[in-house]
Amino acid sequence: MNVPAGTSAIVVPTRLGPLRVQIAGAGPPAVLWHSLFVDSTTWARVREPLASVRRLLLVDGPGHGHNPPVARRFTLDDCAGAATDVLDHFRIGGPADWVGNAWGGHVGVPFAAAYPGRCRSLATIGSPVHALTPPERRKIALLSRVYRLTGPLPPLVNLLTGALLGPGARAADPEAAAVVGSAFRRARRRGMAGAIRSVSLHRPDLTPLLTTISAPVLICAAADDPSWTPADAASAASRLPNGAPVILPGSGHIAPLFEAAPALVDMLTAFWADPAAVITRHRADATTPAPARRQPDSQHRASRSISR
Repeated sequence: MNVPAGTSAIVVPTRLGPLRVQIAGAGPPAVLWHSLFVDSTTWARVREPLASVRRLLLVDGPGHGHNPPVARRFTLDDCAGAATDVLDHFRIGGPADWVGNAWGGHVGVPFAAAYPGRCRSLATIGSPVHALTPPERRKIALLSRVYRLTGPLPPLVNLLTGALLGPGARAADPEAAAVVGSAFRRARRRGMAGAIRSVSLHRPDLTPLLTTISAPVLICAAADDPSWTPADAASAASRLPNGAPVILPGSGHIAPLFEAAPALVDMLTAFWADPAAVITRHRADATTPAPARRQPDSQHRASRSISR
């Protein structure tokens, strides 16, 4: 992985093996954990402005980026524990802000629930809290088998890009599509397949944990994401003692990191500065009626199974 100027990359020993962590910026710590299928390069458009107010720890998850495969099946709880190993490595004993995209949000929920003293705030982006349905699990299992046999061939890369960024993304934002495709191809096949099996096919329903999180939380969804809708985000946020839903532009789990990067930066920096005010504002927004959103078209439906 190319490391941007002003950023250092360190390999940190954890309970899930060595994980590559990039450090950028200065100030209070914030952990950024990316989506399944990609790596921390997907934070490219938000990294520099966020690093102006936080010391960012950009973690490449197990089996992703240049990290080696994990020799066993692992859980989201294991990933949350590995995150504490990262914080311990850098001698960060106090609370950190957590920003998780898709898989990163799935890790952030058990992290915030299990380690309340280490989580100052949590923001999840495109992270469905419910487990896969049986039909979705069958589709992901089939795609995983194809990937193990063929690797990241162009048709699979194109399908993944459309699922994560939304239909038409390769034409509308070729730079974003290139980042996603490169990250998917960069991972070792065995490591990626193991991660898909561990944290997608066997992902539990995280809904019961939401009521146990004491930290302030924002549950973000892309406006046109068919597999994690604004209504889904609002339902999840309603279970939080101290949280709110946020709707961002885009139609895939990763899309807000690219399509809505300035709005995402503004939201996160405001949230970090005054969590209570931001939660109050977005709770009010959630009760304001909005025009009915269009239904997913056939291309949305075709990509839906791989994006969860």
